[in-house]
Amino acid sequence: MSADPPPTSPLTWTDDGQPRSARFGDVYFSAEDGLAETRAVFLEGCGLPRAWAGRRRFVVGELGFGTGLNVAALLDLWRRTRPPGGRLHVFSVEAFPIAADEAARALGRWPELAEVAGLMTSRWPPRVRGRRRVEFPELDAVLDLAMLDVAEALEGWSGRADAWFLDGFSPALNPGMWTPQVLGLVAARSAPGARAATFTVAGDVRRGLAAAGFTVEKRPGFGRKRERLEAWLPGEAAGSPVRRVAVVGAGIAGAAAARAVRALGGEPIVVEAEAAGAGGSGNPAALVTPRLDAGLGEAAALFAQAFERATDLYAAIPGAVVSREVLQLVQGPRDAERFGRIADSDLFAPATLEMLSPAEASGRLGEPAPAALRQSAALVIQPAPVLAAWTGEPRRARVAAVAADGNADAGSWRLLDAAGAEIVGADAVIVAAALGSAGLGSAVLATDAPLRPVRGQASWAVGAGPVPAAAWGGYVLPLRDGVLFGATHDRDDEACDLRGTDHQRNLELLAHALPRLAARLADAPLGGRAAVRAVTPDRLPLAGPAGAPGLFLLAGFGSRGFSLAPLLAEHVAALAMDAPSPLSRAAADLVDPARFARRAARRLGS
Repeated sequence: MSADPPPTSPLTWTDDGQPRSARFGDVYFSAEDGLAETRAVFLEGCGLPRAWAGRRRFVVGELGFGTGLNVAALLDLWRRTRPPGGRLHVFSVEAFPIAADEAARALGRWPELAEVAGLMTSRWPPRVRGRRRVEFPELDAVLDLAMLDVAEALEGWSGRADAWFLDGFSPALNPGMWTPQVLGLVAARSAPGARAATFTVAGDVRRGLAAAGFTVEKRPGFGRKRERLEAWLPGEAAGSPVRRVAVVGAGIAGAAAARAVRALGGEPIVVEAEAAGAGGSGNPAALVTPRLDAGLGEAAALFAQAFERATDLYAAIPGAVVSREVLQLVQGPRDAERFGRIADSDLFAPATLEMLSPAEASGRLGEPAPAALRQSAALVIQPAPVLAAWTGEPRRARVAAVAADGNADAGSWRLLDAAGAEIVGADAVIVAAALGSAGLGSAVLATDAPLRPVRGQASWAVGAGPVPAAAWGGYVLPLRDGVLFGATHDRDDEACDLRGTDHQRNLELLAHALPRLAARLADAPLGGRAAVRAVTPDRLPLAGPAGAPGLFLLAGFGSRGFSLAPLLAEHVAALAMDAPSPLSRAAADLVDPARFARRAARRLGS
């Protein structure tokens, strides 16, 4: 064996350069020819590429992502044989992920995979517990990687696979990957007619698959293995037609919804009464930070997942990122402990969050400051390029109602203006109109999910010197030509007039944390903007079904739209397009618009 790996690495390297599991003592792939084994056992074993011929969407599930070899071979085959207009969705589970450089070394054995392997390793997610989405628009493919225990990953996944690669380490060495519970979950997360393939013919695996409802047969094995298994479920795959999705609103929620629908192969039609960013998304800069939840539960995992997805997507838009790194200043006696607990958790990549001493924070801010949580991956972005890139050309119209086209059960919808005339028809509708969402189509929208207005006015000074981004209850952000700070927070105020008194309030808020900067700006001419944001009673967004088939709600983000909307839009678009969601079932429940009705029903029943 070669030298011991770093303590965090799950693999070792043999003298001939083969990756081997340090935990399970098993090889990641055949020493004879891992790629040939993958093609024989998994691709041919699942009937690929024949199985996806003529399909609009094809979903592959995998247990044991490992080095990514199976997915690389799958993407390479899809690249060469995908049907016109087809979309590939891969869901893979890996409890012990490796690093990008280790994957590049392992996959470098096969030059024929270089193009796909390069795409994969350049977007390789950090080794962080949770769910991460990796998009390959060049290939019309997406990968959802669950870096979790296999049972937890499967229980939380809401998709249905057309094919399964069962590639955990040997059942004798890794029995937890092959239990009846796991194989039952594989069947439960399968589409009619799904196929499964694996290298093992162990009796417990055969019996577990059969008990879960699969028909199981042995096939000739690869290399030294005499046999392998193929299995399939009864039924035929259903078609998934391209859907025309109307999106009401062109703020960050509507823009993110349009992008997500387009990425899934749908046709988004954005309808906006004024202009993109006319509401709460129209400031010259926006903060993208994770919501800091020291509970470290399902909500905290959702916030971390959303933050990483948002930063990945914004980084790909030319001109969107203004600056990187945000300091969250300690304000109360418990903040330092709370921030430290979050920084030490396994929800974020190492070094993404780091506690700074008062001296270190002061050095970055250029004036005396308290201790701070350094968020190195946080962003300040310019909203306009994001909205332009994702929204396209919105249709200018004011939607007064959303109405079912005949029978709502048919899933066809019309957007109507104030005169009752049709603006556009669609297979599905995503209402992303912030505070205006609840007023549309009261007969079908989930009006028991209350939205409350909060007015916020931000201030800015053009020509002020560059400043680091910081937040403390207020915030200060660098602009390309100045400084933005604020903001006021006035509940139940829906007015958008610009107020001199609110500029003064913002200066006072800034002086509370950074008095030297506030003094520099005290006599500067101030510009500003006021907008009304929509919040919910539990401060979580509304993202999900809205009371009738084909109707969805994406609203209630408060001041965190740019951090949360990209991921939650992918969830809602997946529901609209009948595609796998990036969210766990538990996370989807947290933002389900029906949660308030469920809570009320429980209270009445108690």
